[in-house]
Amino acid sequence: MIDPMTAPERRLVLLRHGETEWARLGRHTSTTEVPLTERGAVQAREAGRQLSALALNDPLVVTSPRRRAHVTATLAGLTHDRRWDALTEWDYGEFEGLTTAEIREQIPHWTVWTHPCPGGETHETVASRADMVVHTAEAALADRDVVLVGHGHFLRAVIARWVELPVAEGRRFLLDPAAHTVLGYEHGFRTILTHNVTPREGTE
Repeated sequence: MIDPMTAPERRLVLLRHGETEWARLGRHTSTTEVPLTERGAVQAREAGRQLSALALNDPLVVTSPRRRAHVTATLAGLTHDRRWDALTEWDYGEFEGLTTAEIREQIPHWTVWTHPCPGGETHETVASRADMVVHTAEAALADRDVVLVGHGHFLRAVIARWVELPVAEGRRFLLDPAAHTVLGYEHGFRTILTHNVTPREGTE
């Protein structure tokens, strides 16, 4: 008998917000409110068409409280049930607004996956938060599909924890603006069904 908690048709969808100017420039963006670009809005609408094609089962839609996330959900046609602080982006601390190249002028070879963010979140804190998100979403999957709308680095951490890898292995899972990933199960094991499905642009 299939455990309803790990039934193969249950899906957890992760949707990254559409392009912002800071995302386009590669600037680390956590708490700073940066609006979607026009391109980001187009991406969000197309992402909505892609998610509609998945024929999700009464999806529970939860977004980050950041405007770029819940605006993406709205433009995608998703009726979001709540905003959840747990879905905010990795707190970059002193590196907020800087690009990787700028940070590497201070710390050679720096990445968020391998080095600390002074004044920001530790890998352990991000892992704990990602685990809470995974466990909460998984419990909801007993009744319906779940869509989480959030941010690149943190959603990549969620993917890593879903497949029981350390947060640092989120570096293996590129997630583009307005792209989505579908997580689910095979033979009772958590798996990645599709990953980094990017919106087809120029379709409006």
